[in-house]
Amino acid sequence: MEISAYIRNHASEHDVRVCTAGNVQQFEVAAKPNAHGSLLNGGKLLIAALAICYCNDLYREGARIGIEVNGCEVVAAARFNGIGLGSESVVYHARVESSATPEQIDHLLAETDRLAEVHNTLRSGCSVQRMAWDEPAA
Repeated sequence: MEISAYIRNHASEHDVRVCTAGNVQQFEVAAKPNAHGSLLNGGKLLIAALAICYCNDLYREGARIGIEVNGCEVVAAARFNGIGLGSESVVYHARVESSATPEQIDHLLAETDRLAEVHNTLRSGCSVQRMAWDEPAA
């Protein structure tokens, strides 16, 4: 499955879209008051992506291993130490609301951690490269 993102920003327009396997969705991100970019920065969205990924995957993995998840909370954080510097670490905490035993919930949390795609992308240190505008992205 391919996921892509598109942004067009200038004085009168701030259009952000994401596409998953050909399904395009508008993604609401406000422009900065001066219209020079997005109000949210990439670091914020990266950490939100990690938390959202884990939240969604808790439900997916719960269903897969037979643990009903009634609700969850995920808090993620990273420290960026300057312009152009990547984060040295990312931490997150998660809590699951379920009638499952504490041992089952621990298993769910560990299994979800093992399989969460955004987490594994960060852990793998995948290649990121800039392409010319007229080259295909994938």
